[in-house]
Amino acid sequence: MEGGSNSSSERFILMGLSDHPQLEMIFFIIILFSYMLTLVGNSTIILLSRLDARLHTPMYFFLSNLSSLDLAFTTSSVPQMLINLWGPDKSISYGGCVTQLYVFLWLGATECILLVVMAFDRYVAVCRPLHYTTIMNPRLCWLLAAVSWLGGLGNSVIQSTFTLQLPFCGHQRVDNFLCEVPAMIKLACGDTSLNEAVLNGVCTFFTAVPLSIILISYCFIAQAVLKIRSVEGRRKAFNTCLSHLVVVFLFYGSAIYGYLLPAKSSNQDQGKFISLFYSVVTPMVNPLIYTLRNKEVKGSLRRLLGKGREAG
Repeated sequence: MEGGSNSSSERFILMGLSDHPQLEMIFFIIILFSYMLTLVGNSTIILLSRLDARLHTPMYFFLSNLSSLDLAFTTSSVPQMLINLWGPDKSISYGGCVTQLYVFLWLGATECILLVVMAFDRYVAVCRPLHYTTIMNPRLCWLLAAVSWLGGLGNSVIQSTFTLQLPFCGHQRVDNFLCEVPAMIKLACGDTSLNEAVLNGVCTFFTAVPLSIILISYCFIAQAVLKIRSVEGRRKAFNTCLSHLVVVFLFYGSAIYGYLLPAKSSNQDQGKFISLFYSVVTPMVNPLIYTLRNKEVKGSLRRLLGKGREAG
């Protein structure tokens, strides 16, 4: 099956836990539960950001973008995982695999950029509080969000298209839970050194550069927080920024491990579970991290539930 000449009738086999079939039902239950939490948690943040006027701020605008992204990110892969774990059929259509490849990479790259945007928002809020509303005006917020989504899309179109040009030579067994670039490179029967070099180069850019910007911005934020005289003010700024930093390290840590290790030399089982981590666990914990440490979100949720009880 040569790259670029696959018909829509071709199917790939997502191996997943084929080596450990006794674990499939356990993983099915865990992933299903995680997916339900992801849907509820991220939908709640989007709903609160829309309904509560007190949350109509740049921070929650970007947070609702992150939740929308996480919903789409996990939905692009988890339903297919659940289908493959539930029954004997482990296949995915060629079109489904290609769609998953493009969408998964698009949303992953978008999150890389969006986390930088959110760090910039926190930098302005903490370091330039008197100019915050002027700098983070609605037009700039929409522009930064658009740059995030379109930048991720551009990266996906280039990388995914380049990967699909590889010769697969009848190899249809994807030794992973989903169709993603490192797994597809492993599937190729020809020389993949150029693809690995491009993957490493692009992923280094999309991880090292944003992560460096985020860490530098937080150095300035830390200096500004330490200058705040109010203990309550320091605590609020620290909690908000810590939530974002935890999300940053979870996402970038798993992405670096999954995408920057040599595609054909990394441990296969570790690669699978790293893919599972950033496609299932990270989108689930993001809303928990933000809501558990955020009084505004918890207060908004209580007000919404209170109105619901009164209406009932």
